[in-house]
Amino acid sequence: MSGVYIVGIGIHPFGRSEGSSGLKQGEVAVRAALADCKLQWSDMQFAFGGSDASGNADTLVTQLGLTGLPFINVKNGCATGGSALFGSYSSILSGQFDLGIAMGFDKHPRGAFDPRPADWGLPEWYGEIGLMLTTQFFATKIRRYMHLHGITSESLVRVAHKAFRNGAHAGHAWRRTPVDLETIRNAPMVSDPLNKFMFCSPAEGGVALVLASERKASELGRTQARIAAVTTRTRPPGSFEVFAPCLDIVRGPSATSIASRAAYDMAGIGPEDIDVAQVQDTESGAEIMHMAENGFCADGEQEAWLAEGRTEINGPLPINTDGGCLACGEPIGASGLRQVYENVVQLRGAGGARQVPNTPKTAYSHVYGAPGVSAVVILER
Repeated sequence: MSGVYIVGIGIHPFGRSEGSSGLKQGEVAVRAALADCKLQWSDMQFAFGGSDASGNADTLVTQLGLTGLPFINVKNGCATGGSALFGSYSSILSGQFDLGIAMGFDKHPRGAFDPRPADWGLPEWYGEIGLMLTTQFFATKIRRYMHLHGITSESLVRVAHKAFRNGAHAGHAWRRTPVDLETIRNAPMVSDPLNKFMFCSPAEGGVALVLASERKASELGRTQARIAAVTTRTRPPGSFEVFAPCLDIVRGPSATSIASRAAYDMAGIGPEDIDVAQVQDTESGAEIMHMAENGFCADGEQEAWLAEGRTEINGPLPINTDGGCLACGEPIGASGLRQVYENVVQLRGAGGARQVPNTPKTAYSHVYGAPGVSAVVILER
């Protein structure tokens, strides 16, 4: 086995942590990851870290130690964590380093995200008609998808129901109380067809992952999670993504589909070989669409998959085993790394009541964000 391994993992619980800054939550996650692999901050040869709303990650050296290491700040929307991991992986794979750390954290204010059109290269009218509000954009996108592929609102309900049941068993999740099907079905509508239980919430939290070369991972006795693939892609022509001002007549692939294909090629496996998956579920519809975009099923097959329980913990392909964004919330800088954290937990067999049975050997994670950036990571045990 050659390549790059994740040898240490740490997380600050997601949700709301009054009195604790985003930077502090990042620090907690870093210290937990170092303790997990019995290393010190002074052992780290480099760091990549990111936050969307809580400051520059490199300022953490004040608390962690002034060792002079290169520290690269990353800001890439919801793909910030995946991008930090991509940089860390590449740095070790180059042969220049043996040990490094990828981290992400955030602390968002209450309420919906409120991006400004000008920051995304969009005209003011795009915000004036409401499409900068992601709740409305995602509702429009999933409504179109449901019409094209025969997906009913019951599938949206089932995704949310699974998320809260799984989140109840994840100590780092924000929403840890199961919600029954009837309550979800009858909840107040936010943007049709998505109601209040079908959206994730801006949140707080931090995640850190320590990466090592094969030689160093073997020395540490930490070879349970090898990075078989890590890819990140931006939107291609014809895709329909967050903050897209129009839908092209000639459709093309999505950022997710091309990142996914590249990851499978890199790992030398296919979607049928994946034992557990974490996919971006900013809202219930996103999980449904991303099931197909990541190659797990064809468009429209999600209806049967969910009805048959194929994505449950005990199903053929468990998806979002810790409840995903719906249960954990989304601190933008940390969210993509949380998915990888969860997959390492699964490969270690340490998931407790949410552990996927039969000792999973492969784990897949996918994160997606504005304005159409996706990152995919495949781990192998």
